[in-house]
Amino acid sequence: QVQFVESGGGLVQAGGSLRLSCVASGMTFSINAIGWYRQAPGKQREWVARISSGGSTVYADSVKGRFTISRDNAKNTVYLQMNSMKPEDTAVYYCNMYYRPLSWGQGTQVTVSS
Repeated sequence: QVQFVESGGGLVQAGGSLRLSCVASGMTFSINAIGWYRQAPGKQREWVARISSGGSTVYADSVKGRFTISRDNAKNTVYLQMNSMKPEDTAVYYCNMYYRPLSWGQGTQVTVSS
């Protein structure tokens, strides 16, 4: 089965940084575009960033210039470097295939204090 395991979340102060990791399994990782998503309390899940199989990246306006998505195909891992974090970034962060998302993992909690 296709599985994604997110990690790296935690509590940070506004303006701080955090790096999330997503390890994928059950698929040919290198040929798939992967996206990061987040769900804040009381809100719908929203798309944050995506990276193509070739390494091309696209970001939501809310995180552009602050977040960086990257991938290491040898490790079947996608990363999300989050800098200049804001309280509005508080959410559970998930990763999944971008074009054909399947089941969602448990995500990793990110909390930014004001």
